[in-house]
Amino acid sequence: MAYFRFPLSLRMVEDMLAYKGIIVTHQTIRTWAEKFGRGYANKIRRRTPRLGDKWHLDEAVVSIRGRKHWLWRAVDQEGFVLDVLVQSHRNTKAARRLIRKLLKKQGCVPRVMVTDKLRSYAAGNRQIGLTVCDHRQHKGLNNRAENSHQPIRRREKIMKRFKSTRQLQRFVSIHDPIANLHHFPRNKLTSSDHRACRNAAMDAWRKIACLQAA
Repeated sequence: MAYFRFPLSLRMVEDMLAYKGIIVTHQTIRTWAEKFGRGYANKIRRRTPRLGDKWHLDEAVVSIRGRKHWLWRAVDQEGFVLDVLVQSHRNTKAARRLIRKLLKKQGCVPRVMVTDKLRSYAAGNRQIGLTVCDHRQHKGLNNRAENSHQPIRRREKIMKRFKSTRQLQRFVSIHDPIANLHHFPRNKLTSSDHRACRNAAMDAWRKIACLQAA
């Protein structure tokens, strides 16, 4: 959990385990993350109730081996990540692919869709036939999705950039469900409520990872 939950490199996690007397290499930790992370993420998705009906969509550029790629992201009004998709283009086809994936995964049409002024979103909605939702295109309204990119930006720096699109897609597909489990809208919670939510998230994680309570 430490590797996906906090902005740590594999070698940092290796040192943390070494201080506890557990001697493993960073390559072993990488293997563990790939082997068990997917299963944990899938369990979290199955436990997650239906998220919000206001979708914020945004795309961020990621440089991989000197080439530009785009990390398309969708979050709800509370900041929970709905889906992330790595694509090599920033056009109507890419926007349409993200929207279709969201509709299939969420199983419902959003009440409101908020995007920046990229015209590909509106074109993608028209091609799909998605005309019942309120589509709002405004740069300032989409801070929710833009802020959601920040954890991956920090990880990109720690990991000295991602090496391939496959690595990036695999990482975010595990990272984001775990981040959702530990995400609490702090502006709506008191300190005691936040501690209670954090304890509940840790209890849920122990059940998912089959760990004994400390």
